[in-house]
Parts: sequence; C-alpha cells; structure tokens
Amino acid sequence: MRILIVTDAWFPQTNGVVNTLAQTSAWLGRFGHEVRLITPRDFHTLPCPTYPEIRVAVLPYRMLGRSIASFNPQALHIATEGPLGFAARRYCLRHGLRFTTSYHTQFPHYLSSRFPVPMCVSYAVLRRFHGPAERCMVGTERVRAELAARGFNNLAHWPRGVDTQLFRPREKTFLDLPRPIAAYVGRVAVEKNVDAFLRMRWPGTKLVVGDGPERCRLQAQHPDAVFVGYRFGEDLAAHIAAADVLIFPSLTDTFGLVNLEALACGVPVAAFPVTGPIDVLRDGVTGALDTDLARAAERALTLDPKACREHALRSGWDGCTREFESNLVACQPAVAPLWRAGAAERVTG
Repeated sequence: MRILIVTDAWFPQTNGVVNTLAQTSAWLGRFGHEVRLITPRDFHTLPCPTYPEIRVAVLPYRMLGRSIASFNPQALHIATEGPLGFAARRYCLRHGLRFTTSYHTQFPHYLSSRFPVPMCVSYAVLRRFHGPAERCMVGTERVRAELAARGFNNLAHWPRGVDTQLFRPREKTFLDLPRPIAAYVGRVAVEKNVDAFLRMRWPGTKLVVGDGPERCRLQAQHPDAVFVGYRFGEDLAAHIAAADVLIFPSLTDTFGLVNLEALACGVPVAAFPVTGPIDVLRDGVTGALDTDLARAAERALTLDPKACREHALRSGWDGCTREFESNLVACQPAVAPLWRAGAAERVTG
C-alpha cells in the first residue's frame, strides 16, 4: 500500500513526535508498504515565533498538492496541526480524499503558557481541524477520554513504542557524577516545566539532557545542575541508562516517549500524576507518581530496574505500527462525496 504521511515535525527537530513518525514509517516499510513523508524539508521555511529551532513551511499548498497528486497515495495521514497539516487537510477536502490525523501535542496548554489565548478557543480550532478525519489517533486512553469530553468524536487508539535494543540497561559508570543522579531528558522549554525539576530538593546530581529556548535562563539560575545538551543514539541511551531515576516534570504531554526509553534502560521514572505518566507508568512498580516531585523521585529510587525493563519489552514499535496501520483508511471513498454528486446533478440538469 502507498502510504503518505504529512508532518510539520521532522528532523533536525528532536522530540517524541519526530521519533514516533520516524519509527512508524520505518516499520511500515518493513511490513512491505511504500511510505512517503512530506516534511518542512521539502519547502521554504521560516523560524517558528518563540521557538526559532523549529522551522515552519511557508505557503506550501501548491507544492504539497503536486506532491500528493504525483504519489497518488492509497492512505493519507496528517500527523500535525501546522502549516503543512492545514494545507494537506484543505487539499483532501477539496478533492474528496479520506484521511486520518493524530493528536500528539497539547497545543492549547502550550499556547496559554506563552500567549493569552483561552484554551476553549484553541480546542475549538483543534476540533475543527480533526473533525473531517475518518479517525484521529491518540496515544493513551486518558487523552482519548479528555478529548471526547471536549467534543472530539472520531478518536482511535495508537500507542507509542520503544527501541529496546538501543535503550537497554548499561553500566552506571558511564557518568562520573555524585549520586544519586536524577536526569531530565527532553526539550528545555517552558511547557516542559523543567523549573519544577531544577527547584526540587535532591542530595545528588541533577542532569539535564537536551536543549531549547529556556536553557540559558535555567543554566544561569541553577549552576549546580549539569547541562549536557542534546544527545543522540547510543550516546543518549548511555546517558539515560547511567541515571538512577528519570524525572518527567511535564504537566501537558500526551504521552512522554522518554518515559518508555528510561524504563527500557531499567531506570524508574518520577512524575506528576497527570495525563501521559498515568498511562505509561505503574505507580510503585515502574515509576512513582506524586504531586511532590522530590518525594516521587525518592520513592522511585527504591523500585526494581528489572520490572521497568520487563514493562518496556511489551511496547515494541512493531505492535504500535500494526495498530497505526489498522487505523488507516483508503483515500478514495466508496461513493463520490456529496459535493461532487451535487455538482454532477447541476451539470447534467
């Protein structure tokens, strides 16, 4: 099957959405599908306001339309609600193509943390964006319930996975830092609530793996913390595995892929009891959930690394991709869309 995925999030961005789409497209290829991705790399781009490392496509509709037509997909998935996502949605609606979407990011929360935009307005925009899709895929049952309560009615489950060969238990001696080591891994941005991690009481080392617009401020305010920037591949996995506990301070993530990566390394996770961690972690077994992040981290240190690893082994990308595959729909409808039928009647009449 020819599968087209349209996404505004792609390399060189470093985040869970990019990782999820890269793994999913790779596994779809292994399953015998022909996969094409349309990404910002194919277009003229400008830096995203307040987040310059993210590039957004400028006026992509015509070029995107030509790309869709030339590939002639049998299934089309719109992964993000950015310029490319809106352009692909517009093209599909104008040409009567069925499509699916996915909900990765709590944009209403992110926007409200930067601008005075009421969340009810943001959710209304998202409902309008995802409404025409045959299915809107979400990562957890809790996100599904939250969106359903806000009027989304076409929701389907698409879980996330982890590469358990790359992310595996390793020697803790990789990091020569005072222990216990509490690590944060991800974007250093306001919506990730990294402040909560750096402010918490901790007897050992606080390690920040990642980068972003908040790094300079946080590094100046917390000189006791160790900032190592972005790490990739084996280097990233080695940093995670060398930690004693992963701290996930976000209050707005829909999943938190790094949680699974830590568990695969045998590293327990401490987090707030909110959407994302609640669905990924088993409190008292693979992680600790508490409104007091330091207390959660102290409790997580007592958990069994083997239980963490065993939990992650049940979340391979192959099974997750099969679920994505089952959610796809054929682009061409079984019958002509009503607007085309009406036009035909007007012509023949």
